[in-house]
Amino acid sequence: MSISQFMTQEHRDCDTEFAEAEQAAANGDWETAEEKFMKFANDTLRHFKREEEELFPAFETQTGNSEGPTMVMRYEHEQVRGLIGKLAGAIEEKDKDAYLSLCESMMILLQQHNMKEEQMLYAMCERILPEETKVTTLEKMKAVEL
Repeated sequence: MSISQFMTQEHRDCDTEFAEAEQAAANGDWETAEEKFMKFANDTLRHFKREEEELFPAFETQTGNSEGPTMVMRYEHEQVRGLIGKLAGAIEEKDKDAYLSLCESMMILLQQHNMKEEQMLYAMCERILPEETKVTTLEKMKAVEL
């Protein structure tokens, strides 16, 4: 399995968890919404940690550039973290309107962010990282936990 395949699958898994949480909230099933949302939030934050602690540094070391695509991805990660906090608050308050409104913002942000990573950053990593670096980086990413 390549870095790109592994990370893209994580995107899909998080998308599914997010959609399940949104559906549960729309149905007023707050217990399920909270459970699914917490899974989404934790998996997303672990995914970001994998990128920020392992993948991005490997890319930056290889390219000698930390102000390119990885800088943009880190900024977008911060935006997602902020929305996760707001979504958690809406779930805690059982505020369906606020939660669903925030879900729209999150969906747009995540779709754009994931597309950039999958079509640009991951593809660049596959092209420029030496094979040994790809293998060790993927192993290290898989070991990252929250």
